[in-house]
Amino acid sequence: MAQALRPNTAGSLFATDGKPHPLQDTLLAVTLVLGVTAFITSFFHSLHLLSSWTGLVGILTGAYGQWVSETTRERFGLILGLGAAAVGFFIGMAHGGLFGGVW
Repeated sequence: MAQALRPNTAGSLFATDGKPHPLQDTLLAVTLVLGVTAFITSFFHSLHLLSSWTGLVGILTGAYGQWVSETTRERFGLILGLGAAAVGFFIGMAHGGLFGGVW
């Protein structure tokens, strides 16, 4: 009857180990915010500086977050943020790049 006392979280995508992970949760939130910002601003040609820089920082933040992540929940959110940041970064680069076509 031990299984009746313990919830089965092995199959859950958002399973956590029950321990606090403040650094990983912060990196997850920052990556998601930067990724969404880069993705949305990449639809506007005049905002290529914002989309390319937030995309680049989001990619770097997400990569470090993947390196130190400990749970599937963190990795899942980081991959979503990384994908959005990468799309925003590449479209921002196509619209003018990190320095606005100055260099």
